Amino acid sequence: MIKLSFCLTRKSHLSRSEFQDYWINKHAPLVKSVSKDLKILKYDQIHCQNFDYLDTLRRARVPEGDFPHDYDGIAELYWGSWNIFKNINNEKKSRDAGRLLWEDESKFINFDKSPQMFSNIKEIF
Repeated sequence: MIKLSFCLTRKSHLSRSEFQDYWINKHAPLVKSVSKDLKILKYDQIHCQNFDYLDTLRRARVPEGDFPHDYDGIAELYWGSWNIFKNINNEKKSRDAGRLLWEDESKFINFDKSPQMFSNIKEIF
C-alpha cells in the first residue's frame, strides 16, 4: 500500500477554523464522490491544533530558535500499489476527478507552503 501525505497550509484570508471547516464539510465530500474514479482506498484528515501549553513539549525537540512551520492539517490518501497510482491518469474520468479536486483545493490551500510526500507503508503492528 502507498500513501500520499499532504501537509496543508491555509490561504492567508482564512482562519484555521474556517480552513478546517471548509476542508471537512465541503472538500471531504467532494473527495469521497470521486474516490472510485481515483482508486483511493482510504482518506484521512488530520486537523492540527496549537495550544500554548504544548510549547514546552515542542521546545524539548527545538530548544532554540523558531519552531518549524506549523501546518493546519495533513491529508492522507492511500492506494493499493504504485502501479495502480501510476496508471490513474490513463482514464479521462480520473483526470477530470483530479482536476475537480485541484480546483477546489486552490480555494483554501496555499500550495507554496503545502508539501506532499509519497511513501510505502510498512505496517509494524
